[in-house]
Amino acid sequence: MSDQLDTKTGWLSRDELENIRANVPLVYVDAVPVRVDEAGRVTKVGMLLRQAADGTISRMVVSGRVLYGERIRDALMRHLEKDLGPVALPRIPAEVAPFTVVEYFPDPDVSGFHDPRHHAVSLAFVVPVAGDCTPTQEALDLAWYTPEQAVSEQVRREMTGGHDRLIRLALAHVGQLP
Repeated sequence: MSDQLDTKTGWLSRDELENIRANVPLVYVDAVPVRVDEAGRVTKVGMLLRQAADGTISRMVVSGRVLYGERIRDALMRHLEKDLGPVALPRIPAEVAPFTVVEYFPDPDVSGFHDPRHHAVSLAFVVPVAGDCTPTQEALDLAWYTPEQAVSEQVRREMTGGHDRLIRLALAHVGQLP
């Protein structure tokens, strides 16, 4: 097993990952970054513009795989810092609990959440961020929307894979679904 898995980073080779994706559901985290006012109400929802798994350019939330041996909290921080920059200052609570669990399937008709690469189980979180956010790595842009804009038809058309539904679920969870 040590020949197949780099235990320091938890990454598998491309071929090994493809084999696992074809046979085993993977664990992911989805994080909906938000800005909140002094009363804790969501005022803005952050969405990345990036290439989605289906090859389209889409608006989406922060998302990524949980590595072997990695705590959920650490995976959230890693992906938030990777996608929003090192000074985003996400405020992850001491007790990390998802607001929902999302299942992505290669067949878009199974759950409404779609990833053509594999079956993935994702723990979804709403995460307030307090610092400056600068999209990094493969993100093309980061835009902040009011809750009303985030669920508008115009923004929803820019999303694929069910992320529009995830935004609606997140806003409903925090009592801000318009």
